[in-house]
Amino acid sequence: MASRVWESLSLRFSGIEIDAFVVMPNHIHGIINVGAQLQDPRAVKPHEARATTRVALTEGRAILGRVIGAYKSLTTVEYTRGIKTYGWPPFERRLWQRNYYEHVVRDDESFRRVRQYIVDNPAQWIFDRENPMSEASRDVSP
Repeated sequence: MASRVWESLSLRFSGIEIDAFVVMPNHIHGIINVGAQLQDPRAVKPHEARATTRVALTEGRAILGRVIGAYKSLTTVEYTRGIKTYGWPPFERRLWQRNYYEHVVRDDESFRRVRQYIVDNPAQWIFDRENPMSEASRDVSP
């Protein structure tokens, strides 16, 4: 369900590109390219570049906020339906945390690293402090 909703975002928001995505037991990782609908700062005269970059980042964050808000809303509605229809485990108060973490990817190498991190993340779950089955989650102090 979470992956299907993720894939549908590009139909709901024109000009965004959906990339790597993974559902973890307690969070998700994904890449959303909102730059497709913003002006390319490299096409601007050098004396205008700083302001244009700031405007592009501000517009990009606003678009990203709407996309993430829609994702959270759509998945919450669908999950709530799954609780009632299929007996999925209920959640307390909220399905999603209030905010989200964003990282602006500025070049191809950074993009490659972020994408690889997302692809590799499920294999790292066994070591995650949030995983109740992980050695890292157990108190090792004497």
